[in-house]
Amino acid sequence: MGLLMRFAFFGDVVGKSGRDGLADHLPDLRRRLSLEFVIINAENAAAGFGITENTARELFEAGADCLTLGNHSWDQREALTYIVREPRLIRPANYPILSDAPGRGSHLFQTESGKTVFVVNLLGRVHMDAMDDPFAAADRELDKAPLGQVADAVIVDMHCEATSEKMAMGHYCDGRASLVVGTHTHVPTADCQVLPGGTAYQTDAGACADYDSVIGNQKDEPLRRFTTKISGGRYQPASGPATVCGVFVETDDRTGLAKRVEPIRVGGRLQQSVPEI
Repeated sequence: MGLLMRFAFFGDVVGKSGRDGLADHLPDLRRRLSLEFVIINAENAAAGFGITENTARELFEAGADCLTLGNHSWDQREALTYIVREPRLIRPANYPILSDAPGRGSHLFQTESGKTVFVVNLLGRVHMDAMDDPFAAADRELDKAPLGQVADAVIVDMHCEATSEKMAMGHYCDGRASLVVGTHTHVPTADCQVLPGGTAYQTDAGACADYDSVIGNQKDEPLRRFTTKISGGRYQPASGPATVCGVFVETDDRTGLAKRVEPIRVGGRLQQSVPEI
């Protein structure tokens, strides 16, 4: 067994542009970065709203090992049944208990080399729909597969609007997770760091989307709503070339804690960034 494990997390996939971007770039990134495991947030993969079996299949075929969700988990009704039979699809763990949400909020995976990766999905509550406490849910889920004991790596996707809530979750899980990464706001933040306890952190991984847009959507409808307060129809994903945005992490096999974290940005309009190996 080597001294390092390498994995990557990619932010919200917005529609066909994002899916195509991953199909174009992810196979090469897996090879260039020697990635053992890839997680993608896919809650906007189906025309910007939720996920379907077909869109999930595209992402798995592109090279994803696990897909996480968020507040759009059930926008496509078929997701309610698909998630029951697809263990690689993870929904937020802190859905209200009374909702009896299908599927799972975490899952323990095994890589081809035999390492174990535990993935947890959480939803924030600030400026979001009412959910159970994500911090209590983090405690519950992380206790299922402690880092360095049961899991060789632990990844937490904090799908959340507020920067402060994401940062608080990073510090709350510091030393118990290999990576805590934010999703939902679709813009990559410039704060990749290893926290004092050894957890890699980024406030938002960004989106896999066309950035000639408003957070991945065609510009006309958001501009209409901002300027007139009148809806002219449903948001539509922008269709230009996507920038594939994510975060790369190297961990120490002995502890599961992060030794290195760097942003990934490939394709499309944003400044490119690919870690050197």
